[in-house]
Amino acid sequence: MADASGTQTVSDSAATDALAALSAAGVAVWLDDLSRQRLITGNLAGLVRDRHVVGVTTNPSIFQKALSDGAVYADQVRDLAVRGVDVEEAVRALTTYDVRWACDVLRPVFDATGGRDGRVSIEVDPRLAHEAERTAAEARALWWLVDRPNLYIKIPATQDGLPAISQALAEGISVNVTLIFSLERYKAVLDAWLTGLERARAAGHDLSRIESVASFFVSRVDTEIDKRLEKLGSEDAQGLRGAAAIANARLAYEAYEEVVAGERWKALEAAGARTQRPLWASTGVKDPSMDDTRYVIELVAPGTVNTMPEATLQAVADHGQVRGDTVSASYADAHGVLDRLAAAGVDYDDVVRVLEEEGVQKFEQAWAELLESTQAALDEARGK
Repeated sequence: MADASGTQTVSDSAATDALAALSAAGVAVWLDDLSRQRLITGNLAGLVRDRHVVGVTTNPSIFQKALSDGAVYADQVRDLAVRGVDVEEAVRALTTYDVRWACDVLRPVFDATGGRDGRVSIEVDPRLAHEAERTAAEARALWWLVDRPNLYIKIPATQDGLPAISQALAEGISVNVTLIFSLERYKAVLDAWLTGLERARAAGHDLSRIESVASFFVSRVDTEIDKRLEKLGSEDAQGLRGAAAIANARLAYEAYEEVVAGERWKALEAAGARTQRPLWASTGVKDPSMDDTRYVIELVAPGTVNTMPEATLQAVADHGQVRGDTVSASYADAHGVLDRLAAAGVDYDDVVRVLEEEGVQKFEQAWAELLESTQAALDEARGK
């Protein structure tokens, strides 16, 4: 059911059995969206209460969409205009206000789970994706500005982002590593995470208070690879449509299991550290011919997070069929899918390179649009 604003309302708690089963299987259910409208109306609190939501992720595109609803931000925009702040300071004031509020809504979950969940993510300026020092500086600034223990700072997993990830963790900042597409880069992220924790331990930080997730993107992989399979046109190629993204994510979980079975991790665990959970992102199904819950149901594994657009969340609640762990016994099949894709002519390395470049570009564009619309709102408030 939608309210007058078009936001889904929460009314049927009986429909949450699949989400309860998902949680029981070890998957933390997070919402991939945030807006002041959700906060004002109590929608987010309702999803926490009735839909097993235990975390929230944001990104520049989400904020750009949220701030297009000028009415709920008008009072704060007017105050910012009166103060004469520039547009970048205004954007940070508007977005951190929402994230701080959401952190407060999720704080009971944070307390109940010992800090494991109840987290809200905010991303560094996407224009800094290839500047490690500035990314680390912005991570510190956002950590201070929001000033909530249940915050995650999102840092893109570009090659240049890896040192910033280690640096933030070394300083005790909890990090959501985002925009991961390739298995090779994910392994580098795991190394950056371990390095950051090792440096944090050396600096005397309490490792039990430093959390991290690694956001491995799912649906975009199928979108790009299926487009290439369509061009190849062979029967083998057509038979692989919709297979790549789930196989790729399952092999990421295999890589994760290998790392947390290793001695390097065991030493950190003994010092109180907690694992960097794999987080399945981009889980909304783009192809209408496919089951709209597949990127949730086919990626159930202990100690993971699935962050969903609300449409996907509601679809899982309505007709999701949770079958327990659908990842751990599938590694051989997943390797076979990637082998068949290579044999069919799909260049995996090129696919993930394109996806990373496009991911950064899309967030940069959303940020530019956010700045532009906020500047227009400031100008209007100033009577220009």
